[in-house]
Amino acid sequence: MLRRSNSARSRIVGWMLLLLSAALAVPTVGITIVWQAELDRQIDEQLLSEAAKLRGFARSSRDPHTGERFTSGARLLTAFMAIHRPEHNAVFFSLVDGRADRRSPGPAPARLDQDPAVVALMARTTDTRIRWLDSPAGKVRYGVIPVHIAGDNTDTRLVLLTFRDQELSQERHMARLLLLSGCLALLVAGLASWLVAGRVLAPIRLVRQTAERISETDLTQRLPVRGSDDVAALAETFNHMLDRLSGAFTAQRQFLDEVAHELRTPITVLRGHLELMDEDPDSQRGQTQALLFDELDRMRRIVDDLLLLARAERPDFLTLGQTSLTDLVVDATAKAQALGPRRWTVAEVADVSVHLDEQRVTQALMQLAANAVSHTSEGDTIELGSRLWRGRVLLWVADTGPGVAPEDREQIFQSFYQGGTALSSRPANGIGLGLALVREIAQAHDGSARAEDAPGGGARFVIDLPALHPSTEGTHGEQDPDSRGRGKNRCLRRKRAAP
Repeated sequence: MLRRSNSARSRIVGWMLLLLSAALAVPTVGITIVWQAELDRQIDEQLLSEAAKLRGFARSSRDPHTGERFTSGARLLTAFMAIHRPEHNAVFFSLVDGRADRRSPGPAPARLDQDPAVVALMARTTDTRIRWLDSPAGKVRYGVIPVHIAGDNTDTRLVLLTFRDQELSQERHMARLLLLSGCLALLVAGLASWLVAGRVLAPIRLVRQTAERISETDLTQRLPVRGSDDVAALAETFNHMLDRLSGAFTAQRQFLDEVAHELRTPITVLRGHLELMDEDPDSQRGQTQALLFDELDRMRRIVDDLLLLARAERPDFLTLGQTSLTDLVVDATAKAQALGPRRWTVAEVADVSVHLDEQRVTQALMQLAANAVSHTSEGDTIELGSRLWRGRVLLWVADTGPGVAPEDREQIFQSFYQGGTALSSRPANGIGLGLALVREIAQAHDGSARAEDAPGGGARFVIDLPALHPSTEGTHGEQDPDSRGRGKNRCLRRKRAAP
């Protein structure tokens, strides 16, 4: 239950973090893409602006040394770069007949004017389109502007370079800050979601805890109704359901009590009148009387078994408490001796105390012992035992009878089931309720009951229960299921309980 509650809480927090992550990631990625596109647009505008400045400078400027118009492209570009400084992360340099001539002053992220491959590429460019170039400093946006001066036959060009990745460094720094702040926001949101989810699920946990107490004790538990929201409506609906269940169980209990009274009263009256009759066993009346006594006893057992099966679904069917498995098995063996002249033995006993209903488990063992007696003969061996193994309590009754056919091992625990040839010795006074009672008692303890072959032949019926709150005396640990009889403090090895 706790694992399920934590799972629901974790799912709520997980979905919250997923939504917040998407809410943070989408704008961050979108802003980064928009920034990059806007930066590329600004770089292109910057290169086009520098080209326009160069054309304006060529039309209006004069050579500062002669005062006349420029007679060579190289001198024009040198004067232009001396006056017009490039923007940040931008560089100008001139090419004269395929060689780098002059470079704009100032630092550059990379000296591409000294790279022969870049210089050769710029010298081969025949148009003024803006292109991309890979460099040691990242992506570079460049443009090449040819310069033609009348009377100057040299191939002169101005190369405009803008280091785009360097321009993006500031934006990337902002993106990292956004990512870091987003992670911190997710951490805070995760902690807040965990606390909020715990408060939201608290009423549901209260419903679960109340339901657990009801299933283990009674139907008197109720949920506190606070406020008028959906949780209060849930609590009120749950309380109404408990009221209906309580009324149904009360009506069932009254019905069972009335049925028990109505069935037992005529049986008691008949038995009383029969006891007043002639008890001579040799007379016909005495034989009829004995037969009627047997039938009345059979009817009484059937009534008791039916009532017990009906009560098995009630919350108060079990009364749990610490029970010594040693005392439980030894006492059950002593009581079972009255069921028939058999060789009664205690196979082994786990010296441990566990949380269970001693009376109901003893009742189940007595049912198994009676079943063993009905399928064995005088002189056969019936053994009882208990074992603690891997957090489970194993209680069993084994006999040296004919055993149980494999096809009957599942069905024999059903009510009114009549087995095959292996169970042909079922007495006439049984209608198939005993093993059904054993199964109901085991399931009420969250356990199970099964039939299997006994090691020495015959049948062994095992009650498998969870070992709740085990405590040992004088020893610790669990018994190896293959070490039957090892350890004086843990079991009694094939000890005779009665002659």
